[in-house]
Amino acid sequence: QVQLVESGGGLVQAGGSLRLSCAASGSIFSINVRAWYRQAPGKQRELVAAITSGGDTNYADSVKGRFTISRDNARNTVLLQMNNLQPADTAVYYCKIVTLGVTYWGQGTQVTVSS
Repeated sequence: QVQLVESGGGLVQAGGSLRLSCAASGSIFSINVRAWYRQAPGKQRELVAAITSGGDTNYADSVKGRFTISRDNARNTVLLQMNNLQPADTAVYYCKIVTLGVTYWGQGTQVTVSS
């Protein structure tokens, strides 16, 4: 089994920054994809950013130039640096990894951006 623990969410004013962290533990082998998703109230969960084992990244258009996804292989951690946050970024943010064809999700961390 794999466990994902997210941290770093909170309340920030518009224009501020937060850094989310997702630490993976358990039976981890060859993580293929690490990603962050978010879900705002009344909306579907959407991809925010993803990074492959080869280092290729993909971002939602709404966060390009503001968010950066990175990974720390030694610590099995995936990070999301979020700058210039806006009220539209308010959501619960979820970490996801795919390893050996199995998808695991974190429990989510709340990000609230006030105007």
